[in-house]
Amino acid sequence: MEATDRKFAGSIPEIYERLMVPLIFEPYALDLANRLARTAPRDILETAAGTGVLTRAIASQLPATARIVATDLNQSMLDHAKTRLGDHRVEWRQADALALPFADQSFDAVACQFGAMFFPDKVHGYAEALRVLKPRGHFFFNVWDDIAENDFADVVTEELAVLFPDDPPRFMARIPHGYHDAGQIRRHLNAAGFGTVSIETVSRTSKAASPRDAAVAYCQGTPLQNEIVTRDASRLEEATQRAADALARRFGEGVIEGRIRALVITASR
Repeated sequence: MEATDRKFAGSIPEIYERLMVPLIFEPYALDLANRLARTAPRDILETAAGTGVLTRAIASQLPATARIVATDLNQSMLDHAKTRLGDHRVEWRQADALALPFADQSFDAVACQFGAMFFPDKVHGYAEALRVLKPRGHFFFNVWDDIAENDFADVVTEELAVLFPDDPPRFMARIPHGYHDAGQIRRHLNAAGFGTVSIETVSRTSKAASPRDAAVAYCQGTPLQNEIVTRDASRLEEATQRAADALARRFGEGVIEGRIRALVITASR
């Protein structure tokens, strides 16, 4: 995996939170938080917390006695997350999901919102989640389905391939939408030691105030920005506008809507 695939820094955290979170992440955060809350956990670990959309959803559904440790590889994302949630139950910590700095059997639940796709070693990342889970604990996470089932990401990716035909920026297809084989996910979880695995496909509708907002979200609020800048930093605005124009052609002007689809996974010993 390229280093830029896991780099959420500079202007990315602010744009990610302002545009990307409401565009695609909020509905799945509520879904995952609901599933987690039904198991009534007291000690919760979140990995790949980003700017805290899932953290906020979990905190809103758990009692005052709950403890949430929210971690992310990127300190810049956590710094932004802290500005959005002031809650004594939440501890923010920089940590790698593949090398968790916690003792065995420390948590009742581990949650990860659209982070597993970024794990360089999926089985090892899952094994770390299992290691820190208590014997009856649960691991809740989600991953995006194929990019063809996620309209805005697909249109943006195809348009950027036209702009950079010799070296298309394929971040969205390669990483966020590159790990959607349910059988492979189940095998990875089983190899990590999880015995019970449930995988459900969940569809939602993505809405943006304008094609431009959606284009900025994808082209400047994710590591896709890093790929565009690496190819030609002077063309970031052009790439963003080209993406906006392509979205407008497909979905119209003003408020636009498109399909989004993800796999939601619950695993236990």
